[in-house]
Amino acid sequence: MGALQATVFFLFLLKVCEINAQNEDWKTATATYSKETNGSIITEGACGYGDLHKTSYGKYSAGLSTILFNKGSTCGACYELRCVDHILWCLQGSPSIVLTATDFCPPNYGLSADYGGWCNFPKEHFEMSEAAFTEIAERSADNVPVQYRRVKCARSGGMRFSLSGNSHFFQVLITNVGLDGEVIAVKVKGSRTGWNPMARNWGQLWHCNIDIKGQPISFEVTTSSRRTLASYNVAPANWQFGQTFEGKQF
Repeated sequence: MGALQATVFFLFLLKVCEINAQNEDWKTATATYSKETNGSIITEGACGYGDLHKTSYGKYSAGLSTILFNKGSTCGACYELRCVDHILWCLQGSPSIVLTATDFCPPNYGLSADYGGWCNFPKEHFEMSEAAFTEIAERSADNVPVQYRRVKCARSGGMRFSLSGNSHFFQVLITNVGLDGEVIAVKVKGSRTGWNPMARNWGQLWHCNIDIKGQPISFEVTTSSRRTLASYNVAPANWQFGQTFEGKQF
């Protein structure tokens, strides 16, 4: 084998190894869609995001089965999905889309996992919007085989902090999180306090028993990859419950 042939063969092996490494990232699951007239899978879902269009997730949202939802800790995470292994249902070329975990797909143990009980434990399943589903599969399809993998979340603008509660109970909904998208720890700080750890209420709603009215507010957010980012003075001293403020982005 000549030098040129050896070089070409070596480059070929590198390419094969690269493709295999990429394929190892993919896992198998199934997907269905929910018919919603506004293009979202749901509003007021199990992650607490409310109107998915206002939080920028819109039609590219997904309800996750129990094993993927992980009691809400996966809310905000991003997944790349593609329909595979079905010549009639999957679109040609297996195009992929990126979805944000926004809701919980509850199990239905009255139905089999192959017919209706898509989200029964330990099935890995995604319930998508009809609009997103038709970008990877035929609308007439029912339950399609897919491959999925976690990807970084591409977000426009900074993280958003929506405030709620009362004088003794402070709560924040965190949305539009880049990088992992999955928040695992939050701290809040007033101008006259130190950093106070917050507990997960449900989904991506975090709370603590503190009165910081009349103080500028800062937040420290940690993602599942252990990256931490502090956004100082996100809300001014005259903030009110019901308002949303924008901080930094990963």
